[in-house]
Amino acid sequence: MPNAVRMSPLIGLPLSLLAGVAIPSQARVNGALGERLDDGLAAALVSFLVGLVVMVGISLALPRGRAGAGQLIPALRERRFPRYYVLAGMIGGYFVLSQTLTVAVLGVAVFTVAAVAGQTLTGLVVDRLGIGPAGKKALTVMRVVGAVLTIAAVAWAVSPKLGAGGEPSEWLLPVLLPLTAGMLMSFQQAMNGTTGMHYGTPITATLVNFISGTVLLAVMWGIKVAVSGPGNPLPGEWWLYLGGPLGCIFIGVGALLVRSLGVLLTSLGLIGGQLIGSLLLDIVFPAPGSVVVAATVLGTLLTLLAIVLATLPWNMPGGGPFRRRGSRTPAKASRQRPQ
Repeated sequence: MPNAVRMSPLIGLPLSLLAGVAIPSQARVNGALGERLDDGLAAALVSFLVGLVVMVGISLALPRGRAGAGQLIPALRERRFPRYYVLAGMIGGYFVLSQTLTVAVLGVAVFTVAAVAGQTLTGLVVDRLGIGPAGKKALTVMRVVGAVLTIAAVAWAVSPKLGAGGEPSEWLLPVLLPLTAGMLMSFQQAMNGTTGMHYGTPITATLVNFISGTVLLAVMWGIKVAVSGPGNPLPGEWWLYLGGPLGCIFIGVGALLVRSLGVLLTSLGLIGGQLIGSLLLDIVFPAPGSVVVAATVLGTLLTLLAIVLATLPWNMPGGGPFRRRGSRTPAKASRQRPQ
């Protein structure tokens, strides 16, 4: 497996927070585009298409992008990773589909809690199994506490809006869609991190994501058009097409960081960034009817605390309290290795 440059959490976590801010911004832009088109699925497809054009341009313009693209076919031919990893972008398509089908029933708040819960919990599983490029991460007490605390914090942050989901009997089944979509997001980050490492750059991993995601959304949109017809024509405002570039930032930074931070910590940073971005948008550019309340602010701060708890030094591999008795730390193992 190729050597990868490891990034310190002191650098990686702020980057993940900034990348997470791109998601609520993207949601706001794509939401506005969906309203103008009267077709949320078409808005998602346009977003992916613009992102694909951006990534093709970056891949052609940058030497590292060209080099990574040149590694795509050899990596698949030599089976450096499971070939189905190139379909990771379809998970993003499934996430969009679950949003399209359930947000009207659940409300954004319940959708967010379900997706974040799934993403955080499977982040623990993916790290424990060593699916991502960072290898196996110790299941320490504080990593578990950080994950559980993140779920509780997000639930607290969106609690003022939970009433939008209706009676439990109405959203118990629909909530499974965002829950499973969130679970798959952790696997997507692990797959992107692995493929990006073998391509030699996250640029190519992001490009392949947009290719597979665009194909899936195009098929879904074609079925939708055949059933109910197209929506409105494309609007002229340039800012309505920023969703794709924002998605490039989110996917690319996630693929870059997961090799150093692991899936769980990358997910926690991205979640914290999403909450911070949503809070800033509601304060600076509030949507009609949105109100910033104390629970939202405090829940966001609690999420940041959970990220800090999950990244403190006691979570170093081999030093967690869940380590089996008799196992040696890396330092002791190196001293006892035969010469």
